[in-house]
Amino acid sequence: MRKYSIFLCFLFIINAVSAQLEEARRITQTLCSKELHGRGYVNHGDSIAARFLEKEYSKIGLNYIKGHDSYFQSFAHNVVTFPGEMSVILNNDTLIPGVDFMVDPNSGSSNEIWNYISLRTDELFDQQLKERFLDSKRKITENVTGCVIDIRNIKGDSLKKMRLEIIPLLAQQLNVLVISDEKFTYSVGNEPYSYSLIYVKGYKFIGVSTIKTQIQARFKENYLSTNVIGTIPAIKKTKKTIVLTAHYDHLGKMGKNTYFPGANDNASGVAMLLELARYYAKNTVKYNLVFIAFAGEEAGLLGSGYFVQYPWLKLEDIEFLVNVDIMGSGEEGITVVNATKHSEKYQQLIDINSKENYVPIVKSRGPAANSDHYWFSERGVPAFFIYTMGPNKNYHDIYDTYENISFSKFIPISELLKKFINGL
Repeated sequence: MRKYSIFLCFLFIINAVSAQLEEARRITQTLCSKELHGRGYVNHGDSIAARFLEKEYSKIGLNYIKGHDSYFQSFAHNVVTFPGEMSVILNNDTLIPGVDFMVDPNSGSSNEIWNYISLRTDELFDQQLKERFLDSKRKITENVTGCVIDIRNIKGDSLKKMRLEIIPLLAQQLNVLVISDEKFTYSVGNEPYSYSLIYVKGYKFIGVSTIKTQIQARFKENYLSTNVIGTIPAIKKTKKTIVLTAHYDHLGKMGKNTYFPGANDNASGVAMLLELARYYAKNTVKYNLVFIAFAGEEAGLLGSGYFVQYPWLKLEDIEFLVNVDIMGSGEEGITVVNATKHSEKYQQLIDINSKENYVPIVKSRGPAANSDHYWFSERGVPAFFIYTMGPNKNYHDIYDTYENISFSKFIPISELLKKFINGL
């Protein structure tokens, strides 16, 4: 009989873990589906995601923060979007967006056949050579509309400097095409250029005589985005609060047919946030718990910056903040940003993991302004930013899909976080 009871207990645990993982997969798959348009600013993908999270918060049973009658904290910001046509044709070769080419997130519109000139990298770095080059070319050809720069031989710090030198060319009333073999990574822009800036893979720019572009950029001023905030009160009344956060926004669309799913970054993190919310809705602790799904992280940590400026709770009441991002792997462990700043709390994580062996390593990292914990840290709130390490290197590209996430350590990491939070 005792063996049978142990078997039933084991079976119950297996089923519970399976249900947890199924929920994480459901949340992630929904957030990175085509219907949410990459959770960006074309077709209000971020707003669709916010409404989805509102329903999930309500289903879990999260309360509104005292003094507020919804989960939503809205704020306005500027953003560059690409809602329409997105094509680059070299000779008769139509390139694939996100694979063969990428527009700069601040790129302007372009609908033309280029009359272009080529600029050497030494001319780009030397201001006098650059001005002499542009003047001489304009004397020969008055209707120059574009400039091509091959950066494939530029590396390291020179590459960073080169990028800064390219931007002024756009002020010279020139579209710019950059030939590059670097991995394409996208972001969100908020300062639109007057002319287009495009990055093209080197294997596509061979024997090119004709460049034709059709790029529709649209600048949106005072676009409304929304943080989604809920709470679980402590067992006994207290001001002390633990805050758990994850950003739900992503990069949106680059043209009407190409979107960035953002499965690992950060649909998986939102799935972890909701997993913790479900657990603590049934297992209350001595602290108040506040759950925040931030908007605008990819646009410059905007949602968290706004919250810190207009907080819904006193920042001095926050005992600790845990921000999770990129929770879809973990085969190689986790990294803890601010570990060097809060060494005792980091040691707690180490001790829990050493005892239970949840992940291969809990890696230490110093302070960094790389996610939503940053503004809280700047205001003196103790905070960790935790992200996974693993073989999935798809980041800010079209390949960060639901199918490419392993969820290998999702459940063990959730258990590690719960034990850490319970011990705070």
